[in-house]
Amino acid sequence: MSVKDRVTAILAEQAMVEPGDVTMGMSTSELGIDSLGLVEAIFAIEEEFDVSVPFNANEPTESDFDISTVASIVAGVERLVAEQHG
Repeated sequence: MSVKDRVTAILAEQAMVEPGDVTMGMSTSELGIDSLGLVEAIFAIEEEFDVSVPFNANEPTESDFDISTVASIVAGVERLVAEQHG
């Protein structure tokens, strides 16, 4: 399973939708994921990929990790995984 598929599954679970209903252009708010759900998704991503996501839940817009769309989250996780296995 690809990084994209795994991240999509995690976000879909938080949004309580089917993974097939998640598109790359959607924002977390469009998925219905609130701030607590986003934090839970970040924790799930960290656990799934054994990475540390540079995300500050208190200042989400000040983070180095772009959470604006599903695609940006996938790209960020791909970058973290690549750096880890560098």
